[in-house]
Amino acid sequence: MAHWDGIEAFVEVVRLGTFAAAARQLHVSNSHISRQVAQLEQQLGLPLLYRTTRQIHLTDAGERYYVRCRELLDGFREAETALQSLKECPHGVLQLSCATTFGERFLAPLVNDFLRLHPQLEMRLHLTNRQVDVIDEGYDVVIRMGTLQDSTLVARRLCERREYVVASPDYFQGVSQPHSVAELAHHRCLIGTRDHWRFDIEGLHREIRVQGPWQANSGLALLDAALKGLGLAQLPDYYVMPYLASGELIEVLPRFQCHDAGVWAVMPRHRQHAAKVRQFVDYLVEHLPASLERACSTSQE
Repeated sequence: MAHWDGIEAFVEVVRLGTFAAAARQLHVSNSHISRQVAQLEQQLGLPLLYRTTRQIHLTDAGERYYVRCRELLDGFREAETALQSLKECPHGVLQLSCATTFGERFLAPLVNDFLRLHPQLEMRLHLTNRQVDVIDEGYDVVIRMGTLQDSTLVARRLCERREYVVASPDYFQGVSQPHSVAELAHHRCLIGTRDHWRFDIEGLHREIRVQGPWQANSGLALLDAALKGLGLAQLPDYYVMPYLASGELIEVLPRFQCHDAGVWAVMPRHRQHAAKVRQFVDYLVEHLPASLERACSTSQE
């Protein structure tokens, strides 16, 4: 509307009783308010107010115009409030992906708790050990582990995660334990979804390609193979902590353990400020244990 500012000024003058009060309410000068009302009257071709040195009074036209304009302003403010509520309230469908075991153990319970708080939200949770394409596959949030590659995605660290190279005592009955990363070439390495293991060597993050006769895209299958003495495996803390404590698994190469293996929420840059994304990621940061290693250790006590 061409004279919207004049309407707001006019309504505030009538509502508050003076030009000065209206100017304070709208954070402008008295002269600005007076000029806007005068311009409005000129555009309408009718006087709206009678002005005296102490008071203002509505003309007949002003009374009719005020009622309609007040309704218009009230409706506009209600519309703004509704949009603000929509902005702050998670709504719509949240598309989420995560690795299977971490998702089942840690993520899914928090997803369900979040949905109880926001029943108007719909969730699509996809658990897979395949690295999905966040943009092309239409995800709002993807949970990723370890060191992130440079990308245009926005990432937020959720918690710590450690990876251990382990084997059972049975495996070491026939071979000696490795004391350097180079010695892995002489061992049976059990391979999961990736054929390289992460290490910190002399202060630098390194990824070392490994080989072996066994491979699967299941962490639980990899854990079972390690427990049964089939070879060495690199697995996250939440898989191995109980078995390290019981002695069923032995850690090797501890001084090369990678310390940059956190859990991250990654999301498209254009979706990071959406209420459903922002509030869900905030919820994960608040409720995931800061250290999965300590959480797993505590749960066994």
